[in-house]
Amino acid sequence: MGKPAERFDDLPRRTRNEAVIVLGQRKLFQRLGPGLMHAAIFWGFLVLFPTILIALIGAVDRDATLPWLGHQGWFALLVDVFAVLVLLGVVAAVAIRKLARPARFEGSHLGEADLILAMIAGIVTTLLLWHASRIALGLNEWPAGWSPVSDALSGLFGDDSVTEVLERCFVWAHVLLILSFLVYLPYSKHLHIATAAVNVFFSRTRARGRLEPLRFDGPEEDMRFGAGTVHDLTWKQTLDTFSCTECGRCQDVCPAWATGKELSPKLLIMALRDQVFEEGPPLLRGADGFEPTALVPNAVTADVVWDCVTCGACVRECPVSIEHVDHIVDLRRHLVMMDSSFPAEAEPMLRDVERASNPWGRPQTERADWAEQLGVRVLQPGEPAPEVLYWVGCAASFDERARRAAESTARLLQAAGVDFAILGPREGCTGDPARRMGNEYVFQAAAEQNVATLNESGVTKIVASCPHCFNTLGNEYPDFGGEYEVVHHTELLAELIRDGRLAPSAGSESITYHDSCYLARHNDVRASPRELVSAVGSPVEMEKSGERTFCCGAGGAHMWMEERGGLINEERARQAAETGAETLAVACPFCTVMLDDGVKARGDDLRVVDLSTLLVESLGPEANDGH
Repeated sequence: MGKPAERFDDLPRRTRNEAVIVLGQRKLFQRLGPGLMHAAIFWGFLVLFPTILIALIGAVDRDATLPWLGHQGWFALLVDVFAVLVLLGVVAAVAIRKLARPARFEGSHLGEADLILAMIAGIVTTLLLWHASRIALGLNEWPAGWSPVSDALSGLFGDDSVTEVLERCFVWAHVLLILSFLVYLPYSKHLHIATAAVNVFFSRTRARGRLEPLRFDGPEEDMRFGAGTVHDLTWKQTLDTFSCTECGRCQDVCPAWATGKELSPKLLIMALRDQVFEEGPPLLRGADGFEPTALVPNAVTADVVWDCVTCGACVRECPVSIEHVDHIVDLRRHLVMMDSSFPAEAEPMLRDVERASNPWGRPQTERADWAEQLGVRVLQPGEPAPEVLYWVGCAASFDERARRAAESTARLLQAAGVDFAILGPREGCTGDPARRMGNEYVFQAAAEQNVATLNESGVTKIVASCPHCFNTLGNEYPDFGGEYEVVHHTELLAELIRDGRLAPSAGSESITYHDSCYLARHNDVRASPRELVSAVGSPVEMEKSGERTFCCGAGGAHMWMEERGGLINEERARQAAETGAETLAVACPFCTVMLDDGVKARGDDLRVVDLSTLLVESLGPEANDGH
C-alpha cells in the first residue's frame, strides 16, 4: 500500500550495512552492556537456527536427525556455548529492565518484552534439557564430550523409563515454544525480528542531512504532499513502523524529550504503527466507505510534530535504521501545504523567505553591506568565477551577532591569499528553514533560483559558514541540478593552516567546542573544527560531542518558533559551562545566537564565539585590519 520510495540503488553499501549493522550489531554496541546482551541473543539464535530443524525431525522420529550436521561434535559445542550465552543475555536483559530500569523504556510495551524473554529462555532451556536427556539415553548422534553443558546436565537423569518420557516432553515443549513464538511474532513489538534486517537494507545511503524531494512535475495522481493519513506513507516509512524495537535509544538522545517536551521519537513511531495496524487492513480490503483518519491529531498531536529540531540524534542512534526525521518532515509537509496549519510565529519567516529571499525580511540590497568596508569582491553577472565562492548565508548577512563570523572568515581568506568573492544581492536563502518547516514549494522555488544563479556564474567550489546552507548546497541542491564542491569554512581554514598560509598562535585560553548537528552528525565534519580549537587554545570536550552532540535548539526552523517547556539552548549552555571552559566555540551562526542567548539567560561566565573569530584574534592586528 505504501507510496513509492527510491531505495534500490547503491547495492554495495546496502550489503555492507547488512553485514555491519545487522550481523555485526554495530549500532547496538554504542552502549556496551545492552549491546553485548542483545548480540548474545541475536548471534545465539543465528547459530541455533539449525537446531529448530533438528528438533522438528526429532519430535517426529526420535532416532532421526539432520544429515551430517546433526552428527558433528563441533556444532554440538557451538550449540552449548551459544545456548548458555543466550541465557546469560536473557538474564542481563531482565536485570536491565527490572533493576536498572533506564528511562528510555518509558512508554514501551514492557509486558510483551517480559513474555518474549520468558519464551526465549524456555526455548534454549528445553533445548539443553532435550540434548541432556538424549545423552542420558545414549541417543546422541554426536560425541557427548563435545557438548559439555548438555553432558553435565545429563547427570540429572536416572531411571531410563522416566527419562524416555522426559525426552519426549522436552523436544515437544521446545518445538511448541518455537511455533508459539512464530505465531505471536506478527502481533507483538518483536515483529522487528522479521523486518529489521530488511529495513536496514533499504535505509538511506546518501547524505544523512538530505531530505527526499517531493515531485510536483509528474501526473497529478502520483503527486504526494507529505503524510496526512496512513495511505500517504511510503513503503519504507511503513516498514519503519514495523521495525521499531521500542528500545528507547532514540528517546534517550532526543533534545526535545530531554527538556520536557511531548515529542518522543519512539512513541511517534509506535503511534504511527498502531494506526497502520488499525487502518491498513480495511484499506487493503477496499472496505466500502472506509476513509483513513488524519495522522495528526489521531496518531500524534501537532505539538509532537512541531517539537522536533531535526537534529538527527534519533536516526543515528536507532539500531534498525528508522528515519524519524523523514516521518516528521512529511507530517509537517501535509500540515503546511494541505491544511495551512503551522505555528503562527513561523508565518513571517515563511512569508519573508518567499517574498524577500531571506527569513529576516530585509532588502536583498543590504546583503553585502558588511563586506563593503573589507573590500570583498561581489561577483557580478558575466564576471569570471572566483576560485572559491563564499556563501555568506542569511544569518551572517542580517544578524549582528552572526555577522562577525562572516567578517572574520573574509579576513582570513584575504590573509591567506584566497581568490574568493560573494554573490551579494544575488544570493538568496537556500530554503532550508522553509523545507524543514514543511513548505516544499517555497524551498524548491528558492533552490531552483539559486542553482540557476550559481550555474550561470560558473561556480564550482563553495565555502559556507552556516552548516544549514552547507548541507543544503552540498546534499540537496544536486537534486535540482546544482553539483558543486561544497566545504564548510572550518574545513577550508584548517586546510589553510596545514598548508602554512595561516599561522595562528595558540594561547592558554580553555575552549570547549559545540558540534553543530548539521555539521558533525549530518555531514561528519568533526576533525577540522577541533584542529582550529587546538591551533588557538586549550581544548576541553563536552560529554555530548561529536556525532553524539546535543542540539542548540535552532534546527528544524526552531530559530523562528517559540519553544514550549524547558529550553534546549539553556540545557546545552549548562553542559558547556560544566566543562569549566572560558570560551564556548561554535561553527554555526544559528548556534552562535541560540547559545549566546542560553548563556546569558543562565548568567554563565562563558564567551560564545565562532571559530573563525578566534582564529582572527590569534593572528594578531594584521588579520583584524583585513590585510
